[in-house]
Amino acid sequence: PPRLRYAHKGNYGHVLIIGGDVGYSGAARLAGMAALRCGAGLVSIATHPENAVVMNTIYPELMCHGIQAVEQLTPLLSKASVIVIGTGLGQSDWAKMLFHATLAMDKPLIVDADALNLLAQSPCKKNNWILTPHVGEAARLLAVTTSVIQTDRFQSVQALQQWYGGVALLKGAGTLIASENTLAISNTGNAGMASGGMGDVLVGVIASLIAQGLSLQEATQQGVYGHGWAADEAVKVDGERGLLASDLFVHLRRWVNQWEF
Repeated sequence: PPRLRYAHKGNYGHVLIIGGDVGYSGAARLAGMAALRCGAGLVSIATHPENAVVMNTIYPELMCHGIQAVEQLTPLLSKASVIVIGTGLGQSDWAKMLFHATLAMDKPLIVDADALNLLAQSPCKKNNWILTPHVGEAARLLAVTTSVIQTDRFQSVQALQQWYGGVALLKGAGTLIASENTLAISNTGNAGMASGGMGDVLVGVIASLIAQGLSLQEATQQGVYGHGWAADEAVKVDGERGLLASDLFVHLRRWVNQWEF
């Protein structure tokens, strides 16, 4: 809805992105910028210390923190409205430390990328999270092959939801979203999205919507739709080949402000 005329940044939530091991800072930065462009009031990034000093040089609006120990992460977790973990996280001891500390928090959580691979190694069930696997990650989470996932994507996403709880999102052509009593399919998106960083942008979009008050199910469904819509807008002039994840930002901003047009 339109923003209140007397609004301030605290009205629109605080997104925390956890990820970005050495050499993988771009993923967390893409997620953070997507969250800002979709209207989150504040975005913090908890990342490897080697990344923190340079990550916000291009986008100073991102608040970047170098994390070496759980004690440094705890205050950031406490302040967050919604947490994203996994973007560029890796599977090192450092990544596992952040992963287990985050799962101990009782806050809305989006689990993506390598955090899904860590979850597959130590499965558990929670009701206040969103899992966002592609086919390979879904196969690891369900301990099956990718062929099994693709043979019946509808059954696969429902199995993910039943095994792990919360909301399960199975990425791909015709992205599927399963919650406890609902199954949805997106009709937006195109083949130009087959490039690195698109999933990072998606989790930033969903996190931003949660920070602004949408439920996990609603934010996931609308986030997937808007993410694909932005990509569809982005390819209208220049075509699908060569589409970058960051090309979606300008269109995402238009999408979340459609009431103005």
